[in-house]
Amino acid sequence: MRKHKRLIFAVLVILIFTALNCTAVFAEVTESQVRQAVDSSSKEAVTGNIFVWFLCAVGFLKVAQKIDSFMSSLGISVGQTGGSMLSEAMVVMKSISSIQKMRGKGGGSGNAVSGNGSSGGIFSGGLAGIASRHFTQNTISGVTNQGGGPIARQTFQSSLAKGGNFANNIIGKVAAGNISTMGSITGKTASQAALSYLGYTGKADAPRFSDVEIGGGRIMGKEISAANPEGIPFGMYRADQYMEPHAGKFDIVDSADGAKWYRQYAENAVEKIPYTNVDGKVEYYENIVQKLPDMPKRKDRV
Repeated sequence: MRKHKRLIFAVLVILIFTALNCTAVFAEVTESQVRQAVDSSSKEAVTGNIFVWFLCAVGFLKVAQKIDSFMSSLGISVGQTGGSMLSEAMVVMKSISSIQKMRGKGGGSGNAVSGNGSSGGIFSGGLAGIASRHFTQNTISGVTNQGGGPIARQTFQSSLAKGGNFANNIIGKVAAGNISTMGSITGKTASQAALSYLGYTGKADAPRFSDVEIGGGRIMGKEISAANPEGIPFGMYRADQYMEPHAGKFDIVDSADGAKWYRQYAENAVEKIPYTNVDGKVEYYENIVQKLPDMPKRKDRV
């Protein structure tokens, strides 16, 4: 146990020292400086600089992976990040090859990184940008039950409890994403996420949500409020992904990330259940049920 305490203390000291000394580096390695280097240097020099930069990025992610492995050895459940060093090296070489091809298409004029930033996505924001995107993806994996590290999950839950921007931006990314690739938010987390994302956190008259699923441009579930104490099913459809509903009433709701949503509540409908009477004729039991209007069409399928 004492050995573990010493090891944990050593790791914390290393992390603090690294944070203090790496902040300036993260801030200085920017897309504009990469563009300036391309404009003022030869093809070989720029390729060498980018190679070194990518190796630093891989090293940074490998350190994060080692920390996760160490925490796992202490019995803390974590999501493993990264893969083998060989596969990561292959990714680096493929990225460098792509940059060299862009350079060749530019006719050797020093415009490998165009003014519109079309080739800057992979290193936008420098190492700090890489780390930020990695943490965001790790958090998305956590909230969609596809993995994710404990630090990412705890950060999300802390922000979610306060209706914070970090949590709402993560929810917005999942809400607009493709369920087959990104997954969806379900369960208790989804009910809390709906409260935060729809701006109800901290409000005394806030409704409660249950059976919520967020993803694929939709938010589906049941809303429980003073007007509907038994709960009423609702469906919300992101306006930039779905057509305006053609059936039933709807209103437009603004979410915390500025997106607009079409919201519909279930309406009373007659449900007919067929049965055969004593004379052999088909008759129907009729019940009044709550049913959502037909889902509007997606804009990308029209």
